[in-house]
Amino acid sequence: MKTNRILKVALALSIVAIMGLSFWGFKTDQKNFEISKNLDIFYTLFRELNLFYVEDIKPEKLIKAGIDDMLESLDPYTTYIPEEDMDDFKFMTTGEYGGIGALISKRGDKIVVAEPYEGFPAQKSGLKAGDIFLELDGKPVNKSTVEDVSAGLKGPAKKALKLKMLRPETKKIFEIELVREEIKIDPVTYAGMLDAKTGYMRLSSFTDGCADRIKESFLDLRDKKGAATMVIDLRSNPGGLLGEAVKMVNLFVKHGEEVVNTRGKVAQWDKMYRATEQPIDTIMPIIVLVNRGSASASEIVAGALQDLDRAVIMGKRTFGKGLVQTTRDLSYNTKLKVTTAKYYIPSGRCIQALDYSHRNKDGSVGTIPDSLIHEFATKGGRKVFDGGGIVPDVKLDQDTLCDLAYKLIQENIIFDYATHFVAAHPTIAPPDQFDINDQIFNDFHQFLLDKKFTYQSRSEQVLKGLIETARKERSYDESKAEFDALEKKLTINVEADLKKFRKEVSSVLADEIVTRYYYQKGAVIASFKDDTDIAKAKSILGNNAEYRAILRPITLTNAKKNSRLKETAI
Repeated sequence: MKTNRILKVALALSIVAIMGLSFWGFKTDQKNFEISKNLDIFYTLFRELNLFYVEDIKPEKLIKAGIDDMLESLDPYTTYIPEEDMDDFKFMTTGEYGGIGALISKRGDKIVVAEPYEGFPAQKSGLKAGDIFLELDGKPVNKSTVEDVSAGLKGPAKKALKLKMLRPETKKIFEIELVREEIKIDPVTYAGMLDAKTGYMRLSSFTDGCADRIKESFLDLRDKKGAATMVIDLRSNPGGLLGEAVKMVNLFVKHGEEVVNTRGKVAQWDKMYRATEQPIDTIMPIIVLVNRGSASASEIVAGALQDLDRAVIMGKRTFGKGLVQTTRDLSYNTKLKVTTAKYYIPSGRCIQALDYSHRNKDGSVGTIPDSLIHEFATKGGRKVFDGGGIVPDVKLDQDTLCDLAYKLIQENIIFDYATHFVAAHPTIAPPDQFDINDQIFNDFHQFLLDKKFTYQSRSEQVLKGLIETARKERSYDESKAEFDALEKKLTINVEADLKKFRKEVSSVLADEIVTRYYYQKGAVIASFKDDTDIAKAKSILGNNAEYRAILRPITLTNAKKNSRLKETAI
């Protein structure tokens, strides 16, 4: 019966859609016909599947798969949002949701607290990272997915929720009752002073009201704490609301300056965004930190400040997402997030990567052919280029984790050791003083031995594939001695790698441990010690001549001076 109702609804929607096509103003009757024809094909195909497929089908699942595949053929950001995902959508745009204020994740066959947010019900009720969910409002969760548990934890604010939990290190089972709250995550993860003159702000997302938080933090650092220069950290900031990005740029550029404009197929999406308010500071030297995870609204801020010569951009090329999405309401409380335009920053550059085929595995901009790169100029005449993302004024090497550190994170060894460590240490030193000393590192080493941890490097994995290929091609036997020698040379020695990569392993270990005691703000403070990007930013901000030289266009005279400097250096 349910399937028949869905088919009737699908038929009705198809008929309505077909009838409505004549009012859509398409260029030709041929296009109307093609759309009508293909909608009819889709409906009849679905009807036949339902009638004759050997097993029962699930209409919602099948149609969603079809919708997702259809939209994926367009671009990565045009997506269908079903009713059950509306809470997550609201959180992405507003930073708000009704819940307990914690990240949860899967650990083996268990669902655990991954990170409680400071100041919210989970943390205030005593939940800790690593705690295992047993029951939610009296219902066992041993067969539930992360999505199921997440949905159960979310709900109306001010409503009580009962949890039965297991603390793994002590094997203690405990019950708590907490009250859901409206959870609004502060987009300013941390704001403070790096030294006597250098302020620092890290922005995690562009949710509603984030520009006001940036303004508040900036004025506090400048007027109360004496900041004369500023580092704004947009690394791994995935973006968010366009309006908040425009407001943030407006804080630092003159009234009336162009910030970004959007251009689409439909004229209503063509719009120029300018600085409409009076700025709070147009003079203070600013460095904006970016990396491959800086996307969308982050790229608008970095790109506009670069094009207007207002800040030095430092780090790695940004993600390259310059597409504007608009949400359209669909039936049954669902939505379509559809790409309607592209972003263009003041120099005329489009942030969007021009060729989807040149992408890294994480979706960010990869190698762009010279033929797809065009030259533009900043307001002051500096050369800048398109091709996807924002290329920093000061390029820094891409930080990559060693294979050992990556595997320790991937297999939850770092997470599990931090849970073990917290159980034995009620307190630790402040974030800026905590360090992984010999005692802690040796204890971690023993923890690895107890877990019988081992791993394969990427070189070993490649070699294994090469050996398999050689076997298939029947060339392995004649080269067996060479393969054996190479395999022996590449075989991982965990103890040797622990010594070799101690600094990197200690860094990720310290980050996880500090987060358990001091939450996200503490982790940011602790990271300053080993953050080479911040060290470089402080160095440039401490040398006004160097800072100003970066923002100065390369003229013929300057080029000759630079040439002479290079000759002198040689």
